[in-house]
Amino acid sequence: MITDKHVLITGGGTGIGRAIAELFAKKGAKVTITGRRSKILQEVAMTSTNISALKMDVSDEKEVSDIVAEAVSKFGPIQICIANAGIAEGRKLQNTDLDFWRKIISTNLDGTFLTIREAMKSMLETDWGRVIAISSIAGIKGLKGAGAYSASKHGVLGLIKTYSEEYIGGPITFNAICPGYVNTPIIDNNIKAMMSKGISENDAQKLMVNSNPHKKLIEADEIAQTALWLCSQAAKSINGQAIEISGGKV
Repeated sequence: MITDKHVLITGGGTGIGRAIAELFAKKGAKVTITGRRSKILQEVAMTSTNISALKMDVSDEKEVSDIVAEAVSKFGPIQICIANAGIAEGRKLQNTDLDFWRKIISTNLDGTFLTIREAMKSMLETDWGRVIAISSIAGIKGLKGAGAYSASKHGVLGLIKTYSEEYIGGPITFNAICPGYVNTPIIDNNIKAMMSKGISENDAQKLMVNSNPHKKLIEADEIAQTALWLCSQAAKSINGQAIEISGGKV
C-alpha cells in the first residue's frame, strides 16, 4: 500500500519520528524526514536509501512552505503526512510566562497546522492520502503541570477532527495517535528535569513508568506500527479518530 509513496515526517530524527521513518522506508516508501538538527537527521538518512533529510523548523511558516515544496519537487507529491514534531515540556500555571506558552504552541500546534496545510497542496492532486498527527494522552485528558503542552495537543485533535470533516468522502483520511509515555529520549530529558528538582533518578523513572495504566513504557515501534496500519487498506474507513496507545484506559 505504501510502496513508492512519498512520506513526509516532521521530527524524524529521533524517537517516534525515527521509528516511523525506518519502518516506512523498510516497507518501500520514499521518506522525507525533517527536523532542526541536521546531524541527527543525516544519521537517520544513512540507515536507508529510501530516507532523505531536510532541515526544517515547523514553527517557521516560510521555511515549512519552502522545504515542503522542495521535498515535493525532489520526490513527488506527498501522500502520507506524519505531523510528529513537538516539544514535550511542562510548567505549572504560575510558572508559565507568555514566551514559554508561545514556544510550545508555535511548535506543537502551529507547526502541525503548517505541516498539514503545506503537505495537502500536493496531496490533493493525488487519488489517495493519509494525514496522521502525533498527539498525546495529554490531548485526551490534560496533564497536570503541563497546561501549554496539554492545550497544544488538544488543539492538534481539533485540527484532525475538523479536517476529517472538511474533506470527508474524499480519498484522504485524517487521524491522530495519542501515546502515553513512550521509551524515547524525551523520557530521559523528563527524568533529568525531575532530578534537578530533587527527585531521585529511580523515583523519576517510576513516575514515568507508572503513569501508563499497564505500568510499562510504550515502545516507539508500537506507534510506528499503528501509523503503518492507518495507511493500510484495513483502515480505509478510519477517519477523524484519536487512537490512544497507553496500555489501558486513560
